[in-house]
Amino acid sequence: MSTTETPAELLIAKPKRADARRNYEKVMAAAREAFAKGGEATSLEEIARRAGVGIGTLYRHFPTRQALVEALYLNEVEELARSADELRELEPWEALNQWFDRLIGYLATKRALAAELTNYLDMDAPLFQACRRSLFAAGEPLLKRAQEGGVVRPDVEFSDVMHMVMGITKLPSADPKQIEHILRIALDGLRYSPKA
Repeated sequence: MSTTETPAELLIAKPKRADARRNYEKVMAAAREAFAKGGEATSLEEIARRAGVGIGTLYRHFPTRQALVEALYLNEVEELARSADELRELEPWEALNQWFDRLIGYLATKRALAAELTNYLDMDAPLFQACRRSLFAAGEPLLKRAQEGGVVRPDVEFSDVMHMVMGITKLPSADPKQIEHILRIALDGLRYSPKA
């Protein structure tokens, strides 16, 4: 069965031995950094070099480039989704704002990965469906809590926010800092201010 037919949750088969887990994590960290900087042009050899492992070690964990890209993409989404739980103790706006900061960081890596993934997966593939569900399950409660706390506009749906964020990240710009600045302005626009 190909990874395109496998539920996304099964794509990351993390090793059980401690040394194999360390190598796996090194490869994932190196891949995250390499794809964020080099995009689709990033070679597996470059990732192995950055991770300080041999190419054979990389291939033991990820037999194909597609397997690595899918695992990294899913891992990034899972980390972002888990981070929402860590923020629930904060004030509602602060929790939402910090999650958006993490979302912006995730989008820098996602842009390169998504471009490559769409070469062989359509947007309705199980991987993308599972990732969308995870993002909504993580971010929507933070938005609702901020709305209930009176700090975010009540007329905003989480899907509105995601469409806005995704649209901004697709702006053609050579400067990621500019995109981040535009995102921050747009997200600040969610704040509730009573009409005078």
